[in-house]
Amino acid sequence: MEFKDYYQTLGVEPTAGEAEIKSAYRRLARKYHPDVSKEADAEDRFKAVNEAYEALRDPEKRAAYDQLRARGYRPGQEYQPQDFGGRPGQGFDFEEVFGSTGGGAGFSDFFENLFGQRARGGGPGFGGQAPRGETRARLSVPLRAVYEGSTIRVTVNGRQLDVRVPKGIRPGQAIRLAGQGSGGGNLLLEVEYAADPQFEVDGSNVIHVLQVTPWQAALGATVSVPTLGGSVELKVPAGSEAGRKLRLRGRGLPGAQPGDQIVELEITAPRPETDAQRKAYEKLAKAFASQA
Repeated sequence: MEFKDYYQTLGVEPTAGEAEIKSAYRRLARKYHPDVSKEADAEDRFKAVNEAYEALRDPEKRAAYDQLRARGYRPGQEYQPQDFGGRPGQGFDFEEVFGSTGGGAGFSDFFENLFGQRARGGGPGFGGQAPRGETRARLSVPLRAVYEGSTIRVTVNGRQLDVRVPKGIRPGQAIRLAGQGSGGGNLLLEVEYAADPQFEVDGSNVIHVLQVTPWQAALGATVSVPTLGGSVELKVPAGSEAGRKLRLRGRGLPGAQPGDQIVELEITAPRPETDAQRKAYEKLAKAFASQA
């Protein structure tokens, strides 16, 4: 199978820190989101960016990937796990299960080979055969499935299973599937949230970074904002500055006390593409020359 350079996909150096990787992911995910981008290969690029971030955001996965990359593999080169007696990620002591809501949203064969099968060997942790015949695994769940309480299809050891995700389930909580584990035992899926290009999670709240133009921030505007439950209209107060946080109550994760959505403003200036737009920027520069 073909080796993938996840650092190259995100446009960062292998020495990049967590914050730089997250920033690159958010920028590229917004750029190639199928609902926004008009580029012909946007969906494929979007999937590639998601896969790269999923591999690099977790320290254990990143360490396993770096171990393989250090062997000199480069993009397009054939990767043969058996050359090294197995996957470089064999230090994992859990089975990783990745779900999708359909539409071919899975990861590549390279990713699944590196991270997606049961690790061999012992050691403590969440994995392998647990007492009383329970098989344990981690399930990466999309935020929208958590918000809606929907069914997702997952692949476990080559079998496809439909898993009902309880509305508002939290990371670390588990879903038990009777009789779906090894030897007919139960399968216990520990939930973690999948990376989302539009939202970050802070407890029961979700955070969305909203790009607004300088004039929208200065003069005020009503703009469309994505939420887990669909787009809503948000009023941006006049005189807003970059970093200002606006709250959409009850638009976070559901629960006994539903969370809110925090909208953080990011001011971006569109690139001038016509003479009229460039002249408009020149007039703006002159008008605010005294404040420069």
